[in-house]
Amino acid sequence: IKNITLDAIPDLSDTQVIIFSKWDRSPDIIEDQVTYPIISALLGVPKVRDIRGFSDFGYSYVYVIFEDGTDIYWARSRTLEYLSNILPRLPQGVQVELARDETAIGWVFQYALIDRTGKNDLAQLRSFQDWYLRYALQAVPGVAEVAPIGGFVRQYQVNIDPNRLVAYNIPIDRVIEAIRSGNNDVGGRLIEFSGREFMVRGRGYIKKVSDIEEIVVGTSKSGGTPILVRNLGTVTLGPDIRRGIAELDGKGEVVGGIVIMRFGENALKVIQRIRAKFEEIKPTLPPGIEIITTYDRGDLIERAIETLKGTLMEELIIVSIVILIFLWHIPSALVPIITIPITIILSFIPMYGMGLTANIMSLGGIAIAIGAMVDAAIVVVEQTHKKLEHWDARGRPGSYKDVVISAVKEVGGPSFFALLVIAVSFMPVFTLEGMEGRLFKPLAFTKNFSMAIAAILAITLDPAIRLLFTHMDYYKFRPKFLSRIVNVLLVGKIHSEEKHPISRPLMKIYHPVCEFVLKHKWATVVGALLMVIVTIPVFEKLGSEFMPPLYEGSLLYMPTTMPGLSVTETQKLLQVQDKVLKSFPEVDLVFGKAGRAETVSYTHLRAHE
Repeated sequence: IKNITLDAIPDLSDTQVIIFSKWDRSPDIIEDQVTYPIISALLGVPKVRDIRGFSDFGYSYVYVIFEDGTDIYWARSRTLEYLSNILPRLPQGVQVELARDETAIGWVFQYALIDRTGKNDLAQLRSFQDWYLRYALQAVPGVAEVAPIGGFVRQYQVNIDPNRLVAYNIPIDRVIEAIRSGNNDVGGRLIEFSGREFMVRGRGYIKKVSDIEEIVVGTSKSGGTPILVRNLGTVTLGPDIRRGIAELDGKGEVVGGIVIMRFGENALKVIQRIRAKFEEIKPTLPPGIEIITTYDRGDLIERAIETLKGTLMEELIIVSIVILIFLWHIPSALVPIITIPITIILSFIPMYGMGLTANIMSLGGIAIAIGAMVDAAIVVVEQTHKKLEHWDARGRPGSYKDVVISAVKEVGGPSFFALLVIAVSFMPVFTLEGMEGRLFKPLAFTKNFSMAIAAILAITLDPAIRLLFTHMDYYKFRPKFLSRIVNVLLVGKIHSEEKHPISRPLMKIYHPVCEFVLKHKWATVVGALLMVIVTIPVFEKLGSEFMPPLYEGSLLYMPTTMPGLSVTETQKLLQVQDKVLKSFPEVDLVFGKAGRAETVSYTHLRAHE
């Protein structure tokens, strides 16, 4: 149970591999020269159901969707195998990579970096995110990727003056090549001085703005004077072009991070490791920087599991009370009461073996099965009561243990197969395919596991417990009140149906109704059909929903804007909306994102909070 995977909801996503390509070209060129060739090369991949392509400015996404049940790592290896044939034929400069091994529900944690003191600007926050915090989180077991969003990525920017290029008669390509070759270290050979060896190397990596300014592009024709980059333009430190921004509580921009979980990992354990890593990092944060958690699915998982645990306990208690009331015999009632928790615990073994996740659907299957899994045990107890009642009326010939064994043999087999029939009734659920199959199959699996285990326990454990707890002779010792308590708990008194304090009044109500129904068979059947017909209009008005509402505590608000809106204008709109949402007293935190995070797996082209 400790090692089983925990999550709030089942993974409904397809087995897919995302191929991401980056090339600074327009969407139509990327579509013709990158997206289409990649899709064409992947058409022969086995077990592929669909291939979808998406071309954006500077980006290409190809989604390869495989058949249900395909192992994701097998799919990734086949995709790489076929992709290797097309890579040499793509245009020069195209950067192609696969998305990480993650799924659609891998988005488990999100945070924001803020500085209320003003000591760190957005560029410094983004640098801390990219060069320190990101690597610390990626080292956490179970984390596939940490996707940054917002802030400014610092870069060296060379602004060339066209007039100076014309004056020096230098093409722009030569400037680019000079800067590229000027950012390099070179190695030489060894030289020997005074009995020691010294390594010869040329240090040329760019470390500051002046290093770029001093790069030689060419020489003047008149006197051979070196022409430096600073003679052709200016070199500055500036921000890269942004395609995504983040905002918190309507107070201004922040730097955000999205932690994406690896496929098949335990979501709750991964989140707990992330929380522990943040606690470990906090003392080492630069002055002024704070980490604010903006989304944590662990709260939902913990609340969902606690709700289900509470429901299971309630059902267990209610079923136990009903069994105690109707059997009116504590030793006999202990048989089904003990069977329920043992069956539930044993059901987790096949769940773990099949790799099923413990979520609201899979645990719901166990909750549905609680009432039915003790049917066989109750039938065996009732039959044992009847046999012992007759045995007692005949003067108790022989041992009561033989009577119990005889009763178990009579109804054990039919009870076993009756539970299996209930389990088989859920078999049609396994014919569901696609998203509905991934949603309901965990419920059917756990329901059938519980019923199958209960059926096995009905003919193995239950008879043993029945013999262990059955005592026909009262204990006699002093004090008498303690003797009475022990006899009630361990021996009890078996009541016949005619003398049972609960069954007797119910039988008085049941017999007249049963006799009336048997005398008026056709009227009963017609009445039942009429009731079914009357419910048809009610059924039509009920409506339908793929999944029941899940009150997570976090709302997703996704406004849309006009195409072509600039990042600056989007930031203004985002801040105004966040401020309005934060003004509601029920709202604790508003984290807004616009554009896209820097990740291969998720593309967000609309502002949302």
